[in-house]
Amino acid sequence: MPGKFDPPADDRPGYIEGESGVAGFGCRDFYVAWIPSRLARELLIKHHYSHRIVNNSYCHLGVYYRRNLAGALSFGYALNPIQVGKIVPDTKTGEYMELNRMWLADVAPRNSESKALSYAFKYIKRACPSVAWVQSFADERCGRNGVVYQAANFLYCGHHWTEFYFLDAEYYHVMLLTTNKKGGGRGRTLRANLDRAIPLRFRQFRYVYFIKKNWRKRLALKTHPYPKPESTD
Repeated sequence: MPGKFDPPADDRPGYIEGESGVAGFGCRDFYVAWIPSRLARELLIKHHYSHRIVNNSYCHLGVYYRRNLAGALSFGYALNPIQVGKIVPDTKTGEYMELNRMWLADVAPRNSESKALSYAFKYIKRACPSVAWVQSFADERCGRNGVVYQAANFLYCGHHWTEFYFLDAEYYHVMLLTTNKKGGGRGRTLRANLDRAIPLRFRQFRYVYFIKKNWRKRLALKTHPYPKPESTD
């Protein structure tokens, strides 16, 4: 934790220093800064389209617009850590992050998402110097195929299909069916009502960003042109 820090007072972007370390990056009217996990979870549960958080998240940043808290970013380990070495071989724990949740209020100006990501990566570069790359996924349910990541210069590394079930106004990932213990109450709800749950398939678009540019040559996945909304392959 960076300890107490003052919001930036300069119009030029720069690092925000706390009592015990770097606290964020940005300028007076737009910056990202460390926030407690409790606050990030409250914001994301309330405002993110999934209304859920990822429990293995450990880096939480608030997005501030004109001194108002107007967004949150949540980074953590991959949901499937065993696959990390197939993306960037020889990656160790602590050398990558997965951006698993991002929400910005509508009041934020155009292109705020890409600016927030740029500032977040500058913060991570200094606060978490072992991190070399970041992965994130765009969910086809959102209908935009990852335009935020495209604007932030991520590499597009293809997509995979993921199965969901729709039940009583909510989406359930297929993995909730794998074991009786997995998924807690949501898993029990899905299994008990599977006969009327509607099966669906959506693409998950994988994006990778290299904070340490010299790691780019390690990428084991093929990169592709950015997908467009009309793409169906």
